Amino acid sequence: MRRIIVLGSTGSIGTQALEVIRANPRRFELVGLAAGSNTEMLAQQAQEFRVDDTALGADEAQALVRDVEADVVLNAITGSIGLSSTLEALKAGRTLALANKESLIVGGELVLAVASDGQIVPVDSEHSALAQALRSGAKDEVRRLVVTASGGPFRGRTRAELADVTPAEALAHPTWNMGRVVTTNSATLVNKGLEVIEAHLLFDVDYDDIEVVVHPQSIVHSMVEFVDGSTIAQASPPDMRLAISLGLDWPHRVGGVGRPMDWTRPTQWTFEPLDDEAFPSVALAKAVGRAGSTFPAVYNAANEQAVDAFHDGRLPFLGIVDTISAVVDAHEPPDQLTVESLNEAERWARERADRLIAS
Repeated sequence: MRRIIVLGSTGSIGTQALEVIRANPRRFELVGLAAGSNTEMLAQQAQEFRVDDTALGADEAQALVRDVEADVVLNAITGSIGLSSTLEALKAGRTLALANKESLIVGGELVLAVASDGQIVPVDSEHSALAQALRSGAKDEVRRLVVTASGGPFRGRTRAELADVTPAEALAHPTWNMGRVVTTNSATLVNKGLEVIEAHLLFDVDYDDIEVVVHPQSIVHSMVEFVDGSTIAQASPPDMRLAISLGLDWPHRVGGVGRPMDWTRPTQWTFEPLDDEAFPSVALAKAVGRAGSTFPAVYNAANEQAVDAFHDGRLPFLGIVDTISAVVDAHEPPDQLTVESLNEAERWARERADRLIAS
């Protein structure tokens, strides 16, 4: 029986995690819940699962992780505000099921400095796929990681054809049902850039050996290519509960959480190279990741400001990544990386992005 704390319990990942826990009462015990602002749903969840320890907001979530005994903390908080809970979970020796990719990307070396080997279990479908495939060989047998991308709603369009994209079009994702920021990030492929940084940090693979390939069907969630030419892929119909269940009970599989492929019906999988001219966010993310320090935090913060401006009608679609690039180019990293210097870099990046957007 694993004792679970779910942070971000009222969001998409959180509610699906509760589905997994609800269906497996002899395997998981829910001991803590945290939400951002949805007090009504949080209260309903606490009542259903008979959970006494709940939290609202990032500060209370951090305290919950520190004070409540648990085996696994699922961090499904949205945004870099989840960093404090990520650090707290690692310091407390909990297994961290990480859906909050921003905290690892922004925290970078600060997070890795307190994490034990195998303590972080990825919940993103792509990184869960990589973790599963990597079990097929030793680290020195890995040639490269191949991260798949659906291509979002604008796959196949040229840069010129993206100039007049509307917020409604950007939110019409062909595969996944996600929140506004994540769905927009999928349209710009900023999310894939963040995932490349995350893959580097999680698996210690050089950026030159991480490739993004467009796979519209979203069946192959990522692949690992080994030195002998063999490629191991993890494939399943799109369903986040599979990755969530592995995060909660890694490395054990939970029966019945997802549906298998139907091999009795004809199917076709296609793979296409990424168009770096139309979607420059991945190449920019690799440069940011190589620079390290506070650059990933600046990339992420500038993106969040630009996404809000796009949906408010203050910035065109192409302006999102253009704004990120301009903010990153202007950034001067601190002499020392600390939580405080990260917070200051994020504050600066948001202000800089807002000024650029306004002008």
